[in-house]
Amino acid sequence: MSKYRRSCLIRGDGGRAIRGILDRIGDKWTLLVVATLDGERMRFTELQQRIPGISQRMLTRTVRHLERDGLVSRTAFAEVPPRVEYELTAMGRTLIEPAVALAEWAVDNNPDIERNQTAYDTERP
Repeated sequence: MSKYRRSCLIRGDGGRAIRGILDRIGDKWTLLVVATLDGERMRFTELQQRIPGISQRMLTRTVRHLERDGLVSRTAFAEVPPRVEYELTAMGRTLIEPAVALAEWAVDNNPDIERNQTAYDTERP
């Protein structure tokens, strides 16, 4: 695919599609939830325990958004007490590879970004 064609994918609809996805996955918790569910089905409490710092409210909001987007499935079992489990859907699993690529890029480039930020901040009053 040509360089021009690739940039058109980003700009295609005025950026609406990519902005919507980045808004969703770029929040503080979404990728942590997705990565935690990678290859596993787990209950809400276990999911919350594996993500340090996430509140019950934020985890509830995040899994609801992911469920609405079709990235996570929620299975409720008719038991007492009720049991609910979450897992990535087939589409949710396709997010792992690009998320890992983005994480690798961030780790590889973060030292340079921090140096650039420091240089910029010291040059500007």
